[in-house]
Amino acid sequence: MDTTVPHVNRFDGQTAIVTGGTSGLGLAITRRLLAEGAFVAVLDVNPAGFPALAAQLGQQGRCVEADVTDEDAVKTAVEAVRRQRGRVDLLVNSAGVTGRTNLKSHEVELADFEFVLRTNVRGPFLTSKHVLPLMVAQGYGRVLHIASIAGKEGNAGMLAYSTSKAAVIGLTKVQGKEYAETGVTINALAPAVIQTPMVDAMPAAQVKYMTDKIPMKRCGSLEEVAAMAAFILSREASFTTGFTFDLTGGRAVY
Repeated sequence: MDTTVPHVNRFDGQTAIVTGGTSGLGLAITRRLLAEGAFVAVLDVNPAGFPALAAQLGQQGRCVEADVTDEDAVKTAVEAVRRQRGRVDLLVNSAGVTGRTNLKSHEVELADFEFVLRTNVRGPFLTSKHVLPLMVAQGYGRVLHIASIAGKEGNAGMLAYSTSKAAVIGLTKVQGKEYAETGVTINALAPAVIQTPMVDAMPAAQVKYMTDKIPMKRCGSLEEVAAMAAFILSREASFTTGFTFDLTGGRAVY
């Protein structure tokens, strides 16, 4: 597979906010946006990865410590980026957690269920709530929520995660319709198993269960995620909104 970054700067002059951008999918998307000319503000609750990331961002980005489940923190972070850059063109909601997995529904603890939904659903709701007015005012914007095939089909053993990602897909459908006439598109991306630190930390039995469902019989790569995300966030993707894009190696065909 060839996922080489093309020699174009689709995002020259644009400002992106990426949540959870210090690792995994968020980091891969951050790197792709940087390579194509964007200024990227990375929001993350854990600043441990900031020094290494700051070296990569250079003058083309900044790191902002923020808990996406805290509305005051989100509002402050978004306003700081707006003051610095004058606009926000792109929002990628990549921050997410799986919670405890490989459990039957009756074994799921309420605290874990609420933790997963708080991060995976409340986070995208709050960031988009505070970014969308800026995009509408400027007449242009792209929002990408990272969902999951688990949100479409449900993964046994992953009740909280599957429920949260189904909610993200619902959020995307509503927002896409609400802002369809504003120049702002809101879409989601639903990957199957992608080789990330989050997946590496899951029980092997859970990962095998998910991978066995993929007709291509392999995990997706971070480069493949970043390439698809870059298209969805580009001006080229101008006639699609409220949609959940597939990235599942043939598992989802709808």
